[in-house]
Amino acid sequence: MTEQTGDPNQKRILILCVDRDGDLGAKAGIKTPLIGRTDNLDGAVALALKDPEEADANAMFEAVSLHDRLMKDKKPDETFEIATICGTELGGVGADRKLVSELITILESFVADEVILVTDGYGDEAVLPLVESRVPVTSVRRIVVKHSESIEESAQLFGKYMKMLVQNPKYSRIALGLPGTLILIWIVLALFDVGVYYYALTLLLVLSTAMLIKGFGIDRSARHFYSWAKEYSPPPLPVQIGNYSTIAGILCIAVSVYSGYVSAVENVPLPVDMGGWLSSLPKLAAYYLQGSIYLIIVGLCTILIGRAVRMYFVHDVRMLRNATLIVSIAWSSVIFNGAAEVIINPSAGLSNLIFFIIIGILIAIASVLVMLIVHRSYKGFFAKPKEEGADEFEED
Repeated sequence: MTEQTGDPNQKRILILCVDRDGDLGAKAGIKTPLIGRTDNLDGAVALALKDPEEADANAMFEAVSLHDRLMKDKKPDETFEIATICGTELGGVGADRKLVSELITILESFVADEVILVTDGYGDEAVLPLVESRVPVTSVRRIVVKHSESIEESAQLFGKYMKMLVQNPKYSRIALGLPGTLILIWIVLALFDVGVYYYALTLLLVLSTAMLIKGFGIDRSARHFYSWAKEYSPPPLPVQIGNYSTIAGILCIAVSVYSGYVSAVENVPLPVDMGGWLSSLPKLAAYYLQGSIYLIIVGLCTILIGRAVRMYFVHDVRMLRNATLIVSIAWSSVIFNGAAEVIINPSAGLSNLIFFIIIGILIAIASVLVMLIVHRSYKGFFAKPKEEGADEFEED
């Protein structure tokens, strides 16, 4: 591999061979990226031995040949390097991301000023922008394997592509899988003596489903999801507790919407005119509040408890503020329920509401005092705040 000289006047040129469909790894079992003439030549030989008709092997040989020609005629201020990168058999976004990752790896060891791109001509319109977005491409060399025009070799070429349709899963799913499915459906319907009309409907259903799956990329999305699920590593336990508590709290709040609606319609008949709505609206709101407030409070407290647990593991001082909020919000359910009782029966519930508000204020004051005492007693437990304004409990 060419070493980095560090001379700013040195022009560094990368000869880059691209195998987007990943034949080098799938057929020859070679890991990429390949950097340097020796590794690229060995890789091309190994791929050609596995499949002498492989176009990517010819592209790699051409890249090596081009490297040798340029090295022979190079100027004193030029430095050349050769490399090969590969995608995946599945193509699409996964192949492009792998190509970009390997290109970045190469550019970290050989900071190229320009690239000469060598491909087998397949998928150039997808590969070229990926490379150009990171380093200028000054030339593109497309290698097309020559074929004889004789009938015999044309038949061999046709047989080669027919074999590819049968053995390559990328093409056999469509070329064989879809017709096979249609034939199987026809046989099953014929056994049950189903008419031509229903067979035609089934045929259209299968074809439309296949076109929708391919057209919207559902199959690629499913493969990507499977790869993500296979490689997924769960976050740390405190993060999981925070995430799950948030989900549980949101579900409680969502259920409270329905619970409040049921409480309102069961206790107040729904009016039919505007005047009836205006007169019944306060009681509807009160019964709705009574039916939903406890689940809303449970949901909010669940979210805050999850956040408090997460903050405890990282020694975040805001955990104390969350604890105060939990106590205050929990008692607010009693206040809201008392307010609803006042709307439903003003004469009976007003004194209770005033009592609940006073108790709530005392509880809030007491929780703040307890929070300050705990903070001062266990000051060393909490991490030092990093952001300005986060030191809300610090003494002057």
